[in-house]
Amino acid sequence: MKLPPSVLELDLPEVEKKIRRFIKEYVEKAGADGIVLGLSGGIDSGTVAALSSLAIGGERVIGLMLPEKETYNSKDIDDAKFVAEKFGLKTQICDITTVLESFYKTIPIFDQADKLCKGNIKARTRMIYLYYYANKLNRIVCGSSDKSETMMGYFTKWGDVAADISPIMDLYKTQVRKLAEHLGFPAELAAKPSTPALWPNQLAETELGIKYETLDLILYGLERFMTTEEIAQQLSVEKAFVEEVKSRWLAIEHKRRMPLATKIEYRTVGADFRLPRHKY
Repeated sequence: MKLPPSVLELDLPEVEKKIRRFIKEYVEKAGADGIVLGLSGGIDSGTVAALSSLAIGGERVIGLMLPEKETYNSKDIDDAKFVAEKFGLKTQICDITTVLESFYKTIPIFDQADKLCKGNIKARTRMIYLYYYANKLNRIVCGSSDKSETMMGYFTKWGDVAADISPIMDLYKTQVRKLAEHLGFPAELAAKPSTPALWPNQLAETELGIKYETLDLILYGLERFMTTEEIAQQLSVEKAFVEEVKSRWLAIEHKRRMPLATKIEYRTVGADFRLPRHKY
């Protein structure tokens, strides 16, 4: 198998159509009044917001902007507002600073210097807001995780990855950017550096140690059972580098799974006892 960048090319109109149908049908079958999503100003959340609005109408989509003082970025707010105005969805700004500070003060073992644990509190707090709005307004939570970051475990468990549906989780980051441009996003916004915004100046590519253009091709090859040696030769990178990506992908499988249950009875919830919602 060859791994030129062209292997990631998609029939974008067809992808848009498929995702819009997926969102619309899920909302209808769930009996929900609409969608709630986090609108961070990043390209993943912006793309999901656009697709949701196109699928069910912007008046039924609420984008929550959830700033806090440590990572506040006016450019992100402006970008989120641009998406909301372009695709006609409703927005609500909820400053979560006070809530976060309450958590910090009331957790006996809280360590201010541990930025990862502190950052995960932020991701999970954002999800509390999203699910409150969903519960109160009879809506579903629409996630914005992409395939690149999900495969690499670059997310907070029960945080930013938590959702009722994840429409773009089967699209690599570079594919999401292309889809965004197809939907009418300016090229500058589509190429905006990604960040979970859990601490100041955090950048996804810096932490992953690789550009998405290369990462996506490596993951594409791994997904199709190519060996690390084959991928390395195709992309002219060190085999050890590809093996590092593969090791991380495999090591964080636990983050992608629901909690495991001890197998005791005839059928076990989440394993061999899963019911299609629309038939029951």
